[in-house]
Amino acid sequence: MLHGMTGFDPKADLHRYLRSAREALLWKLDGLSEYDLRRPLTPSGTNLLGLVKHVALVEAGYLGVTFGRQLDDLLSGLEDDAETDADLWATADESRDHVVAFYRRVWAHSDTTIETCDLDTPGAVPWWPDNSEVTLHRILVHVIAETNRHGGHADITRELIDGTVGMRPDNSNLALTDPAHRAEYHDRLQKLAESTRER
Repeated sequence: MLHGMTGFDPKADLHRYLRSAREALLWKLDGLSEYDLRRPLTPSGTNLLGLVKHVALVEAGYLGVTFGRQLDDLLSGLEDDAETDADLWATADESRDHVVAFYRRVWAHSDTTIETCDLDTPGAVPWWPDNSEVTLHRILVHVIAETNRHGGHADITRELIDGTVGMRPDNSNLALTDPAHRAEYHDRLQKLAESTRER
């Protein structure tokens, strides 16, 4: 039986994965100018500071509102009259420091929800039309998936800005860490792709 295993704590495991995903996302901002943080690097407008803002607002909702713990003083983007995708970019008044401080405040608020509730604690997601009844377990899985999904967007966005890659400062999680080997690998893949054009 899994529950009889010494040290088995599903909630602690989920919380650890969420904390790791949060830190990995924030690391992608390190060392960049306000300009680079805001630059839209895809046709859909993906930008690093906007990704952090979005994930912060998502977490504030799912681990706050869902369990009756509204966080006050949210960043802009969720108002009824907000323009489409307003949660995916920071306004001129929302600096890196402001967005990061808000995200860290969300962490503390969410951590209290996680620490004080059991995994089977019920909640309700008012913006889900068909199935708003949930548990903390389901919401933790959802927020971890959401944070990691946007962490992946941040990985690619940061690489496009200055070539920085990896999961954490102390662990790139990449087999090819030498820039020369990476360049050779890229060129090899490009040639392979070109060889399939006429097929």
